[in-house]
Amino acid sequence: MLIVATLVLGAGLYAFQPWKLWQNETVNEALPTASAAPGPASSSTAAGTTAPPSPSGPQTLAQGALISHEHSTTGTVKLIRLPDGSRTLRFENLDTSNGPDLRVWLTDAPVKEGKEGWDVFDDGKYVSLGKLKGNRGDQNYEVPADVNLADYTSITIWCDRFNVSFGAAALQAA
Repeated sequence: MLIVATLVLGAGLYAFQPWKLWQNETVNEALPTASAAPGPASSSTAAGTTAPPSPSGPQTLAQGALISHEHSTTGTVKLIRLPDGSRTLRFENLDTSNGPDLRVWLTDAPVKEGKEGWDVFDDGKYVSLGKLKGNRGDQNYEVPADVNLADYTSITIWCDRFNVSFGAAALQAA
């Protein structure tokens, strides 16, 4: 009987990892820099006019404020295009609970407040950008080149183990 109780307790601790609720992992990454391909500052068009140079810095394509779902979650999220054309999803001032198996997803689901928002994100289309690096701070996630951003309207910090959103943000064009 003691062996069974120990196994059940061990399995429960592994599944829930309750100690993570008291452990914070802060990640403070700078916005990635990518150099634009060298080339002329401007180019001639067929009509003989000069086209403006491409932007020299990062461009915010969309952004949103995080709302809480299963756990209190605050901060902002931005989709950023770097000068080389690559795209990054960036959390700024993120603050949420730590948990087991947290992922960052781009989704096509609407962001709903409260319990109604917990389970909507795995019902439709989503792309996992990887494991959440930390539950606090500023962090970056590369968006694969083949992802059509027009197909995705929100992000979620998703607990894969329990199929629940810790927090989410609707993305609005910048």
